[in-house]
Amino acid sequence: MKFLSPAKVNLNLEVRHRRPDGYHEIQTLMRRIDLADEIEIDRGEDGILLSLQGEETPAGPENLVYRAAQFFFQETKIAGGARIRLRKRTPVAAGLGGGSSNAATVLMGLNELFGAQIEDRLLMAWGAGIGADVPFFIFKKPAWAGGKGEKLGAAELPADLWFLLLVPPFRISTAWAYTAYDRLGVDKSGPFLVKKSFKEIADLPPFLHNDLERASIGRFPEIGEMKKRLQEQGAAGALMSGSGPVVFGLFGDPAGMKRAEERLFLPAGWRAIPAKGI
Repeated sequence: MKFLSPAKVNLNLEVRHRRPDGYHEIQTLMRRIDLADEIEIDRGEDGILLSLQGEETPAGPENLVYRAAQFFFQETKIAGGARIRLRKRTPVAAGLGGGSSNAATVLMGLNELFGAQIEDRLLMAWGAGIGADVPFFIFKKPAWAGGKGEKLGAAELPADLWFLLLVPPFRISTAWAYTAYDRLGVDKSGPFLVKKSFKEIADLPPFLHNDLERASIGRFPEIGEMKKRLQEQGAAGALMSGSGPVVFGLFGDPAGMKRAEERLFLPAGWRAIPAKGI
């Protein structure tokens, strides 16, 4: 069986204290996009066989795909195994949730392949133990996520949102991004900002904020420069997604996004990927 595993962007990300489990308390607004990896899953003998194509990622137990499959078989007690082929299109360690999406897709795919009839609510609970963003990809709707990312509430966003992703030649690990944020010593008190309904694109720019940007721009000033260039080319707003380093420009139509892509000057090693919100 073949499945698409979509990426996501964070339209807002606020970070508070570090929790006892090592995660941070966060509030974030996320939307899936049509940039997607391809995953093929078939029944196999005992065990999990994972093969990869695309960006270099581990194929063993440290891969979230492997861990998701392992968790599924442990929890369902289903005998047998699976052959999983993953074709990566989403940049790795980029703030786009590719690994979490892959894990969510495998949980849902194995559930369908083996007819296990596990409810999404339980799959989401399983997913929270694999990666903070995994439940969101099982939720399948725009959402505000709280806690470490597992507490989800639906958010209304305009149907037509387009994102021009700018991908740099370097990566930022999630662990580094949050540690660097902690070292800034910023005030982490105060309530989270939450708006559940965004009727049109003009409602979004005031909420485009990412607490992790400051530390990342301090290390990689190009991130801030790319945000500026996107806005100069007509983006309604620009932001680093998640823990970065990918930056996106927000557009209300594909024509405007295309014009910006054609006019944008990118530094060596950077590339642009157009995407639509789904």
